Amino acid sequence: MIVFRYLSREVLTTLAAVSGVLLIIIMSGRFIKYLAQAAAGQLDPGVLFTIMAFRVPGFLVLIVPLAMFLGILLAYGRMYLDSEMAVLSATGVSDRRILGYTQGPALLVALLVAWLSLWVAPAGVLKTQQLFNEQDAMTEFDTLAAGRFQTLGSGQRVTYAAGLSEDRTELETVFIAERTGSGEDASVGVLVAEGGRQELTADGSRYLVLHNGYRYDGRPGSADFRTIQYDRYGVLLPKPEVIQEITDREAMPTRQLLGSDDLKNRAELQWRLAVPLLVPIVAFFAVPLARVNPRQGRFLKLIPAIILYMAYLALLVSARGWMEAGKTPAAIGLWWVHLVFLAIGVMLNFRALTAPSGPKGGAHAAA
Repeated sequence: MIVFRYLSREVLTTLAAVSGVLLIIIMSGRFIKYLAQAAAGQLDPGVLFTIMAFRVPGFLVLIVPLAMFLGILLAYGRMYLDSEMAVLSATGVSDRRILGYTQGPALLVALLVAWLSLWVAPAGVLKTQQLFNEQDAMTEFDTLAAGRFQTLGSGQRVTYAAGLSEDRTELETVFIAERTGSGEDASVGVLVAEGGRQELTADGSRYLVLHNGYRYDGRPGSADFRTIQYDRYGVLLPKPEVIQEITDREAMPTRQLLGSDDLKNRAELQWRLAVPLLVPIVAFFAVPLARVNPRQGRFLKLIPAIILYMAYLALLVSARGWMEAGKTPAAIGLWWVHLVFLAIGVMLNFRALTAPSGPKGGAHAAA
């Protein structure tokens, strides 16, 4: 038990460190994407961190298995370089026993990934989709920021307001430029005003009522344009499309997928089950890949090992696509990929699995 606890602590500590680094990298890239949408007025900046929090479980589903794999490679690689594995071999800890000890933390991590994949991640995707639907239902005033040009209306309209009241109904120093048409028939209309306010009519229509301003209409590159001075000018704001339905399969509860006959839903269910099953298999073939000669350095086998892992994951993704397209039967689904890489693990561990049991075993000393 002392050896088991020591190996488990080394692997899990490295796993936690690698998971933290990978999570920060992935979340940074996704946060930049959402931040750009917020700057363009497509998202409310106040919900950015909420969206990121709901996306974390989905990120961890793919990060934790990779971190487990790298954790074994790095932790055991260090132990080989420091001759700790040679000492364990000399005291009777065989390669087969190391394989068994490694499966302990691997099964624990597999349970964690299964919990994330089957329950937590789909709930997070569902909450994220609901937030995005709420953002799509927001008007321009809900995302407008004072003192900043914002592109709205699919890039056809640019709005600017120097000041904005707390209830987001009163605007100061308004500039609106809208482009209609395309190519040679494109025209641009520009509205400038000292101020404006949002008004809601009885039928639910929203108007932006501007006062004391000018309107300019014309075609870019042409001297033919029109100027209108006004005291009061109303602009009809487009009604947002309220979407309540969630169609993303990743957001469907697992219990709903269990009773579905749809091929794509069954592929989604097998994917959620395949990711936890990935963990003990990669832990199985990571142990021999971590074995290095102290004279060769700990990173000698790291790149080939990562290539093998990426091939495993890429083949799972491809098998999911083939199943969704109906190219492979649902009974075969993604399971054959696990069998292939389990066979690779058996070949890599063939010497350890077939070695006779004895007080001293393994190839640690030879390494």
